[in-house]
Amino acid sequence: MDKVDADIDKIIDASHGDPFSVLGMHGTGKNTVVRTFQPSADKVWVTDRKSGKVVAELERVRDQGFFAGPTGQRSRFAYALRIERGGVTEDVEDPYRFPALLGETDVHLISEGNHRHLHDRLGAHPMTLDGVEGTGFAVWAPSAERVSVVGSFNGWDGRVHPMRRRVECGVWELFVPDVGRGVSYKFEIRGAGGHLLPLKADPLAFLMEQSPGTASVTHGMPTHAWADADWMRQRQARSGTDAPISIYECHLGSWMREEDGNRYLTYQELADRLIPYVKHMGFTHIEMLPITEYPFDGSWGYQPVGLYAPTSRFGTPEDFAAFVDQCHGEGIGLLLDWVPGHFPTDAHGLAQFDGTHLYEHSDPRQGFHQDWNTLIFNYGRNEVRNYLHANGLFWLDRYHLDGLRVDAVASMLYLDYSRAHDQWVPNRFGGRENLEAIDFLKRMNELAYETQPSAMTIAEESTAWPGVSRPTYLGGLGFGFKWNMGWMHDTLRFMSKEAVHRRYHHHDMTFGLLYAFSENFVLPLSHDEVVHGKGSLIEKMPGDAWQKAANLRAYYGFMWGHPGKKLLFMGGEFGQQREWNHNAGLDWHLLDDPRHKGIQSLVRDLNLTYAATPAMHQLDCSPEGFEWIEANDSDHSVIAFIRRGRDSESPVVVVSNFTPVPRHEFRIGVSQDGWYREAINTDFGGYAGSGVGNGEGVAAEPIPAHGRPFSLKLTLPPLATLWLERQAG
Repeated sequence: MDKVDADIDKIIDASHGDPFSVLGMHGTGKNTVVRTFQPSADKVWVTDRKSGKVVAELERVRDQGFFAGPTGQRSRFAYALRIERGGVTEDVEDPYRFPALLGETDVHLISEGNHRHLHDRLGAHPMTLDGVEGTGFAVWAPSAERVSVVGSFNGWDGRVHPMRRRVECGVWELFVPDVGRGVSYKFEIRGAGGHLLPLKADPLAFLMEQSPGTASVTHGMPTHAWADADWMRQRQARSGTDAPISIYECHLGSWMREEDGNRYLTYQELADRLIPYVKHMGFTHIEMLPITEYPFDGSWGYQPVGLYAPTSRFGTPEDFAAFVDQCHGEGIGLLLDWVPGHFPTDAHGLAQFDGTHLYEHSDPRQGFHQDWNTLIFNYGRNEVRNYLHANGLFWLDRYHLDGLRVDAVASMLYLDYSRAHDQWVPNRFGGRENLEAIDFLKRMNELAYETQPSAMTIAEESTAWPGVSRPTYLGGLGFGFKWNMGWMHDTLRFMSKEAVHRRYHHHDMTFGLLYAFSENFVLPLSHDEVVHGKGSLIEKMPGDAWQKAANLRAYYGFMWGHPGKKLLFMGGEFGQQREWNHNAGLDWHLLDDPRHKGIQSLVRDLNLTYAATPAMHQLDCSPEGFEWIEANDSDHSVIAFIRRGRDSESPVVVVSNFTPVPRHEFRIGVSQDGWYREAINTDFGGYAGSGVGNGEGVAAEPIPAHGRPFSLKLTLPPLATLWLERQAG
């Protein structure tokens, strides 16, 4: 058997790693031949594309459908194939007559792991080559022996469209004529050693089938005409440390459901309902739990397999782009909960993608996350870092998202995270820090702020790692903000205590101020606190129904008064009673109850007052914006402090009484005289409180208290927080 015969057998057997050396047009002069594998064809002719005339009929050289033969032409020419199947004849383009897709610059950038627009080259892109419409496919699989694109267009037969291997960068590519948008596809990969892998979804698919389907879908970049230029120009003022940032954390699949079949709302329905609601409530941003495509609803999106695809559960990429655009049109920023820390083991996903541990570490002590049964990205590999960096930039650039909240940063930073002493591998210095992950995060933040300086990055980081939100040039990780997980856990622990016991836990509420300005903090009350048996926020509160609501209102007043940006998970704004269930909408009927309606009204007023009052947000991340008045009155469970903005004439005094006992003629020392307007009283009757308070406000008296020359004689309502704003002049 000569080499050509052996090559033909390998093509038929789908084991040939270089199909372009066999298929298509080869030779010169009168020795020019065309070879094609058409398993379902009865006859095959070669036609001249320019004239449409038949040039030659090819010989069936294998019963399996391999055709070959001379063209009779003296030079190469643009050709097509005419194929007869069951008496029906059609003209088709031969994928193996088209040139390579990747240019030299692309190959160089991919090989060094520095292609910022990886999504423009890998994945499936509708395109026109030599006047022929089709789709260009490209996928990184350096250790594969053969890769084919399979789909509904070729009967999912891996023998039909084997791809060209670009050995310079480990990418396999192929232009498939006449494949347009909306076609399901995967990659059939023969891994190292010849092992045939399960069909793999495209790591850079821009659209995927709805679950339980797992195929990628040809689509290309979203074709949306953006109308948010004004928002993008003004975004810097809405994302900085001096901006009023109040984030509504939302799981799009369970914020609200249609009663008919408990179905999801579409992106358009969410735009029509969620955006007006968030705007009315005074939130400045929506943070979506991950909408990067994921197979298992119960993961809430935190186990994605399609990092470049907005989930098709709610609509198309264009529908999602329109949702983003509508958010911006209404003055609402949109943040993506982004998961670059781990990925699921689903057979169609990234796990052992080319038969090797390509995206993940091979050593399970580095590559397997024991808590979540997921795989950990290998940040030491250039191409993996590139895949993730380009993904973050993709969402900021192509979908105009306003920021990335990076999930599970602590699990990325520490090699021994949630591991026994003998279940982790030290770094090259013998330490527990994941040096590759640190470098990855720093570079990610540098790229994000370099390309989109008005966007923001936020770290969910639960340890005391220093400098998370400090610039990389100062030795930090480079995030814009960090979730203050310690504050959340400490204050929720205090609030869950019966009032009579709170005096023994008083400094759970004050401890956060010892480090409040070490980072640019977001104060989160997140989804993780209302699942897995933890109960809802209102059910964490002690007492009867009235006291539960009063406690929650007092807590919110304290939280919105405390330095730091705000984040509240959906349902918390009206006192959702049951734990969050990702398979059902929120209990909106609770708003028929005045107590729940009152909580909602308070949260709206807190957001609006927070945004309208510079003292409450301008110096959120600076110690100059905060001053203790009373931090140690554990006997009365009273906490008082001052918030200031750049205008020192209009400070706000925040006072919380965390007991059910109203306190009359309670003196709070202040440094300035004047009138202090009662801007917020969480016990206001309109919030279903008892209505105890100070009317329009109080005047400072020249009576010293708390080491200050003036004081306010206040009535502190039970289980309530007051905001008293000094009126300038």
